[in-house]
Amino acid sequence: MLQFERWKIILVLLLSVLGVFYAAPNVAPQQTKAWLIEHVSSWLPSQTVNLGLDLQGGSHLLLEADTKAVINDRLDSMVDTVRNKLRKDDIGYIDLTAKRDGLTFKLRNPAQDHDAASRIARDLEQKADVNVGEDGLVDVTLGENAINDINTHVIEQSIEIVRRRIDETGTKEPVIQRQGTNRIVVELPGVDDPQRIKELLGRTAKMSFHLVDLDTGAGESSPGDEKLPMRENPGQSIVIKKHAVLTGDMLVDSQPTFEQGSPVVSFRFNSAGTQRFCEVTKENTGKPFAIVLDTEVISAPRINEPICGGSGIISGSFTVKDAHDLSLLLRAGALPAPLNVVEERSVGPTLGSDSVASGKMAAGFAMLAVLILMACSYGLFGIFADIALVLNMIFIFALLSILQATLTLPGIAGIILTIGIAVDANVLIYERIREELRNGRTVLAAVDTGYRLALATIIDSNLTTLIVAIILFSFGSGPVKGFAVAMSIGIITSLFAAIMLTRLMVVTWLRKTRPTKLDI
Repeated sequence: MLQFERWKIILVLLLSVLGVFYAAPNVAPQQTKAWLIEHVSSWLPSQTVNLGLDLQGGSHLLLEADTKAVINDRLDSMVDTVRNKLRKDDIGYIDLTAKRDGLTFKLRNPAQDHDAASRIARDLEQKADVNVGEDGLVDVTLGENAINDINTHVIEQSIEIVRRRIDETGTKEPVIQRQGTNRIVVELPGVDDPQRIKELLGRTAKMSFHLVDLDTGAGESSPGDEKLPMRENPGQSIVIKKHAVLTGDMLVDSQPTFEQGSPVVSFRFNSAGTQRFCEVTKENTGKPFAIVLDTEVISAPRINEPICGGSGIISGSFTVKDAHDLSLLLRAGALPAPLNVVEERSVGPTLGSDSVASGKMAAGFAMLAVLILMACSYGLFGIFADIALVLNMIFIFALLSILQATLTLPGIAGIILTIGIAVDANVLIYERIREELRNGRTVLAAVDTGYRLALATIIDSNLTTLIVAIILFSFGSGPVKGFAVAMSIGIITSLFAAIMLTRLMVVTWLRKTRPTKLDI
């Protein structure tokens, strides 16, 4: 254990220097850091640890997805699908209706159409329960597994779209995660007024293109039509064909721009959307079509000529902010279900600053107490352990900066706990060395035996603690994860500091002085 190859020495020194470089931006003034990067070298590290919501202030939102609306839409779609397939196969039926968790209909000729109707019903939903009675009554029910699958898909898709929308606003290090079966937690560090975020998240942003029904008046509609309000003319409505000729999921890009000095939104379709848009505009030249966002017609221009380039313009008396937000929503995609804010709270920057100050004070007192205790208990070897402890703290912040981890108040608690864990390995080694010296061994033999025999105990104790931290990270959420991350990084760096860094200092001192007696 007293042999140190040259490459190991170089590695330890190199990692120590890199640790200092990567941790330095966290304490360097912003002007100094910018000057160094500009005048000294562009490769100098500039990343700092991100502070969580509880440390820099910000907003916390708890959103609830209206999954019932998605299930109702799915049931309406199933009803339309069944109706079309039954008509296509010339199967007579009556009383086709949707129920709370499925649909029912009755066959006019059960004996003849039993098998065909059963096949159509079973193709609707893979996990649906289908029952076809002898009297011709067909019952399709979405069971618990099917509904759970729909809910899971809705939440996963919603989280991804919420993440895209928030990322577009420039908010740094948001925390977006699932809570329970149909809720999403959104934490926005540094955002004091979440109103605009709430507006962006509250809009489903389901965009579609519909033909306008010219055969009916504005106040009436047929079963295949839908009457929607117009954005450009408040109080007025327009009757459109309910079936969408194009949907927003065919869009590949959307950007705010200007046309004749007014803010508008440009959009571009994918190849399938381009072809479909071309066909629709060819077949309906001279007729109006409606651009619908959620349940409002934002524009209803007339098709003057076929549009086959795959791009277009949405105009509608937008402000610059409206055009920017609409293009953002269209780029991010439509939410599969409406999101309702069920809880909102803000953490002021003053409270966050107080938390940082309290955390610094606690860490400083803990650090000072450990440094004094080690120096008084083990003399020179305690000072070696103190130097390693300081470098260990530097390694922790360097890794947090490199990983761009978010530091929270529980994370600070994890770092403070690591201060004690970091010197634990040195205590085990030094106590073992004392024991060997009492048994009459020479200095070199006692140190060598102390490191060699304590190594297994050190690895076992740190490994068990690391396993606990991994379990906390795997099953915990929010603050628990922050605590687990900080503690895990601290365990890894403390192992390196005790086994490599402190041992290098001890070995170097022994080689230089070759003492015959050790005061430890």
